[in-house]
Amino acid sequence: MVHLPRKFYTRPDVVQIARELLGKQLITRMGGVITSGIICETEAYAGATDKASHAFGCRRTERTEIMYDRGGTAYIYLCYGVHSLFNVVTNIEGVPHAVLIRGIIPVEGIETMLQRAGKPEVTKNFGIGPGKVSKILGIHYTYSGLDLVKNPGKNNEPAIWIEDHGVEIPPSQIISGPRIGVDYAGEDAMLPYRFSLP
Repeated sequence: MVHLPRKFYTRPDVVQIARELLGKQLITRMGGVITSGIICETEAYAGATDKASHAFGCRRTERTEIMYDRGGTAYIYLCYGVHSLFNVVTNIEGVPHAVLIRGIIPVEGIETMLQRAGKPEVTKNFGIGPGKVSKILGIHYTYSGLDLVKNPGKNNEPAIWIEDHGVEIPPSQIISGPRIGVDYAGEDAMLPYRFSLP
């Protein structure tokens, strides 16, 4: 297993990064407890030129300022006042690209995940949906800005990172299509920027 380095995130092609995140493991340590899952669905957001992006037109707000940080930073925002949605900032500092993690396959800390979700058992779609991803991994919007590359160490501070466990996903197994819930983006809503595993 390899902790993804900064250079993975700072590349210019956010669509390629979104595709390559499939099969990687998203890991959290909250209160000393490790939980993780294999990333199985992502969406790319191409910043200032993407009408579906929070940073379209170089928009900068208190919430979106994190998107302008260097690649490898967590951008987590509150959706509908309820769900924390976890995004990975990509590209160099000043270019607001990001990848939304829409789904994971639970791997480690499943009992803790079930407790967080208030569920008795893992069902087919247990980790599918960006709100569910954050809930079962203990990710909260107040953790926006965490560095995903910095060594998480062994203390009890919240930590989020992504590892490569050597899983190669053949291109033929990757499903691509339009992103979900971005109808307001006009023609950009139809861009094939969502990637998933069957």
